[in-house]
Amino acid sequence: MASSDTPGSPGTPNGPGGRWSDLERPPLVAAALRRALVRPGGLWTELDVVLATGSTNTDLVARATAGAPEGVVLIAEEQTAGRGRLDRAWTAPPRSGLFFSVLLRPGAAGVPAERWGWLPLLAGVATAGALSRTAGVDTALKWPNDLLVTVGGQERKFGGILAERTGDAVVVGVGLNVSLRAEELPVPTAGSLALAGAAHTDRDPLLRAVLRSIEEWYGEWRRFEGDPGPCGLQETYAAGCATLGRRVRAELPGGGERVGEAVAIDGDGRLVLATEGGVQEPVSAGDIVHLRPAS
Repeated sequence: MASSDTPGSPGTPNGPGGRWSDLERPPLVAAALRRALVRPGGLWTELDVVLATGSTNTDLVARATAGAPEGVVLIAEEQTAGRGRLDRAWTAPPRSGLFFSVLLRPGAAGVPAERWGWLPLLAGVATAGALSRTAGVDTALKWPNDLLVTVGGQERKFGGILAERTGDAVVVGVGLNVSLRAEELPVPTAGSLALAGAAHTDRDPLLRAVLRSIEEWYGEWRRFEGDPGPCGLQETYAAGCATLGRRVRAELPGGGERVGEAVAIDGDGRLVLATEGGVQEPVSAGDIVHLRPAS
């Protein structure tokens, strides 16, 4: 994961891909993050920052399988094989975003496995709220796992969440475009906090805010044994979800599709569509295409 120490070579501190090669994108300091976030009685138990890795989710799934405790946080300055939903590639220049995964073991707190599907939605609510407060940018959620900002009057995806279960553990990965410039976007329809007019793009306070927000929401969710109603998660997700109130097309796993108005998020975290036939149909997984703006 660490780069070579040969002076001046790519990926070294002074090389073109090195630690200080872009002074507008300073590196994260693991020791400072640990002092701020890892504390007795808190959720976060370990925190590591690596220069580069294929995927923080893949690495943390392996550690979870080997018995790593709840609360491990793995952050990468660059992901070379980052994955979004449906195994789509996620690429970005080094230190241009936040790429991290967290290891959770909700079963140990008595949360039934059937409610673990709320974890990526919980991470979305926590992340969107933290970034809105800290970066001063309005963020929205696109069901199930995308984060949106407005750039030039258009909604654009700037972040995504990927949850993977391994045994009694769930690894939740978060990828966020922070300082990406227009010419660096992987696709023209992508966005970043910088392009959305963020008050600042210092990744350190943004990361601290997101991890603290996840810790708070996860604590409340566990306190109610994963029930999204009394802990406020279901209501908060719906309030911040840009998909609701829109006519959408749900492209389902296996090739089918459903078209209708997105009217609710049900107690299982599913998107409820009101179809033209007057039937309300829940969708548990799929790719959602917004067909018209929210009313």
